[in-house]
Amino acid sequence: MTPLEPVVLSFGAVLLLGLGFGAGPCNIACLPYLGPVFVATGDGVRNAWRILLPFSAGRVVGYSLLGGLSGFLGLIVQDWIAAPWVRWVLGGATIVVALSLLWRRRLRGTGCSVRRQTSMTVEMTPAKKSDVAPTLPGGLFFMGMGMALNPCAPLTTVILAAATAGSAYAGLMLGVGFGAGAVLVPTFIFALGVAHFGEQVKLHLSRWGNSLENASVALLILMGIGTAMGWIAP
Repeated sequence: MTPLEPVVLSFGAVLLLGLGFGAGPCNIACLPYLGPVFVATGDGVRNAWRILLPFSAGRVVGYSLLGGLSGFLGLIVQDWIAAPWVRWVLGGATIVVALSLLWRRRLRGTGCSVRRQTSMTVEMTPAKKSDVAPTLPGGLFFMGMGMALNPCAPLTTVILAAATAGSAYAGLMLGVGFGAGAVLVPTFIFALGVAHFGEQVKLHLSRWGNSLENASVALLILMGIGTAMGWIAP
């Protein structure tokens, strides 16, 4: 086995590397997966964190695990993340998110209660907010993790540096630094831009709200199937 070329990167270096990656290709890769979610929910900038927090947490955890594993084993795990199971994680999580949006819509549609006022009249009252809370976090977390596990040139550099460091802790910190940098710029772009766009679409096309949700869910399911089958590469 050929020894690895030593690659030394500091926490600050991988943070900047992640920032550069997050400011460019990362946004393009994430848009087809997160865009339909924002359009379907239409929750706007104020509630964008409900989508971005679990998704970004999944990405940071994914990068951290790759770095820690590479440092612990002293090996490049690039071949591992090129295996089919990675796209199954992302594809399956995308389908779970789509089904969660359907479940959320069902709860919103049936989430009302009947309160008797008199013997002849009834009043329909909205269900409590907790009754219609979205069931998205788990799917979004694994969707983010699946995005993190997809190989790219900057990630390969971080994995190589972690492997040559020969320390699980050092590799973990490299993964954390890269992940923190990679999610920072997309979080602002999606929170302020895509979330606002999704809210405005729902607002101005409220007459076709159900059709928009159906189209978003259908697109997510197609993205999930295409990713799992290897037809779509993020």
